[in-house]
Amino acid sequence: MPKGSKPGERRGGRTKGTPNKLSGELKDMILKALQDAGGVKYLQARASDSPAAFLTLVGKVLPLQVTGKDDKPLFPAGASFAFTVQQAADSENRT
Repeated sequence: MPKGSKPGERRGGRTKGTPNKLSGELKDMILKALQDAGGVKYLQARASDSPAAFLTLVGKVLPLQVTGKDDKPLFPAGASFAFTVQQAADSENRT
């Protein structure tokens, strides 16, 4: 008789969707440190003196999936888009 669980079957461990305790505690510590460092004013200063690092941070906190109003898709299913790149008349052609 084969041992183990069937594919998709869960045995033991955390229940699905339970957040990792360490991740939550670490996030709380980071937010506390940000608050102690000056919060918004601190972030504004970093945006000025380290824009690349600041924009990396911004990219990490933006939502990964953007939806429209009431969580509806921004574009209808099957929509396609075409982009055209044109060179400005007064620019040089550099490769």
